[in-house]
Amino acid sequence: MNLPLFLARKIYSTQKNKEHISRPAINIATAGVAIGIIIMTLSLCVVLGFKQTVKNKVIGFGGDIQVTNFITLQTSESYPIQASDSIIKVIQKTNGVKHVQRYAFKQGILKTDKDFLGVTFKGVDQSFDSTFIANNLVSGRIPHFSNKENTKELLISKSIANRLKVNTGDKIYAYFVDQSGIRVRPFLIAGIYETNLSQYDKIICFTDLYNIIKLNNWESDQVTGIEIALKDFNQLDDVQANLANKINKTVDNYGGTYATASIKEITPQIFSWLDLLDLNIWIILILMILVASITMISGLLIIILERTNMIGLLKAMGARTILIRKSFLWFAVFVIGKGLLIGNIVSIVLLLVQRYTGIVTLDANTYYVKAVPVEINIPILLLLNVATIIISTAVLIVPSYLIAHIHPAKAMRYE
Repeated sequence: MNLPLFLARKIYSTQKNKEHISRPAINIATAGVAIGIIIMTLSLCVVLGFKQTVKNKVIGFGGDIQVTNFITLQTSESYPIQASDSIIKVIQKTNGVKHVQRYAFKQGILKTDKDFLGVTFKGVDQSFDSTFIANNLVSGRIPHFSNKENTKELLISKSIANRLKVNTGDKIYAYFVDQSGIRVRPFLIAGIYETNLSQYDKIICFTDLYNIIKLNNWESDQVTGIEIALKDFNQLDDVQANLANKINKTVDNYGGTYATASIKEITPQIFSWLDLLDLNIWIILILMILVASITMISGLLIIILERTNMIGLLKAMGARTILIRKSFLWFAVFVIGKGLLIGNIVSIVLLLVQRYTGIVTLDANTYYVKAVPVEINIPILLLLNVATIIISTAVLIVPSYLIAHIHPAKAMRYE
């Protein structure tokens, strides 16, 4: 029989007696652990939710990695590269690559009878992965984009639609100004999307790749770039390095130089903000574990003082100090475990309510989402609980040394 564990159970069961002065302290310690794990779990899941949601939106607009013209990366101008079948095959055969698609940009103006707006037209073709846009479509449909013909259909954001006061099914004119002069193209608004990522929603319209290539006066196999989706975002740096070794500084048949850039390099401000969230969560975790540990230390000291008679009796019967210390540490584990159980149940319920109801809302213009996003990552939550138990128990080792200074004869006379 494990004697320390047996004694810990007896001490824990007798603490339910209301006559023990230590009961309020133990309840406070349990509540401290429960509140701590609730705050840590909610904070962690919300931060994970924010990071995943915002990251997915940014990647939805630009892919994980882009292959573009070297000059395009250095300037705000759009210089073409040759997106030949051979270069596409090289990218597709690279380990970690999930999907490849071509795109081209063209600046223009959308005009109605009452208003106009400068936007960026993004040309895509039949290889376009519309999953992200489909998940954020608010009305209409996604056009069948092509690199062979001009369908004259346009997909715009809700922000643009509200600004120009247009809706799906409306006809709108686009004006393009370049060295060739002013060119006008009619479009039918096929669909409207809303991602709440304002820096994209305010300017990005989707249309046929064929149309944009013609407007740019490029050859049929020239594009602004190639977007690459990865199987695992965690492999971003490795895949980019692999691609860079294969195609960087390679010159195409039209004199364009290939270059690669990750989404982190293209949108550094957003990913820097997401990294800052990691720092905030670490501060919260450290503070909450510290608070839980302090309440547990206070509770354990009160229990030791209250059980001085029992400690003296055990020592008089020959029990070693280490055995008694282990008993009180096991008791602390029971208290911590109860606090974790209560805290986990409450936090999971709150997270599920938020996930399925979105009851806590946010300003989408500031936070990129309408409701607080949550991501319940079970392995990370289990690791958080284990770390809390280990750290909270470890800090109790020092105060448990108080038992070594309790003399049996004096302790048995202690009231």
